[in-house]
Amino acid sequence: MNGFEENIYKEIKKELEQNVIEKRVNTYVTNKNELNHYYNVGKMIVDAQGGEEKAKYGDGLIKMYSKRLTNDLGKGYDPSTIKRMRQFYLIIEKGAQVAHQLSWSHYSSLLPLNDINEINYYIDQTITYHWGRNTLRNKIKSKEYQRLSDKTKNKLIKKEELNIYDSLKNPITINTYYYIFNSRSI
Repeated sequence: MNGFEENIYKEIKKELEQNVIEKRVNTYVTNKNELNHYYNVGKMIVDAQGGEEKAKYGDGLIKMYSKRLTNDLGKGYDPSTIKRMRQFYLIIEKGAQVAHQLSWSHYSSLLPLNDINEINYYIDQTITYHWGRNTLRNKIKSKEYQRLSDKTKNKLIKKEELNIYDSLKNPITINTYYYIFNSRSI
């Protein structure tokens, strides 16, 4: 390449690098805004239900809000989505981290989990290893957190430094239901 072509290449590279940076910033801001709005909606739903984790008339209220929001704002506000916003608020209030690097899809994958330590483990791992939503779902499905030793889980909870052995997961997971019912035939 001659000097002119080299300079053009450097300008092209600089422009594309700036684009990558701006995309990351925009994604972060978009995730932050979306999570903040969904948290606020979840809080309002819980407040409307009397502040209870499980309100007696909650499903009826959520269905009513869902129908009205869909009429006023369009698709995307079905009852299950509104329930997930409510769940999101509740897990954050119980101590789950809000990480703006994660998308709503990431958090939706975490909502079925009950253990806040497990949720925070997956949030930390997703941030550290830049997992996409599908990778996160596969890790949850493979019960990665549950295969960690109790010692490792305690270190994670206490935010202690892990060594290489702490990262080893038990390759065997026992499906208790399968074991109980199939061992009877022995």
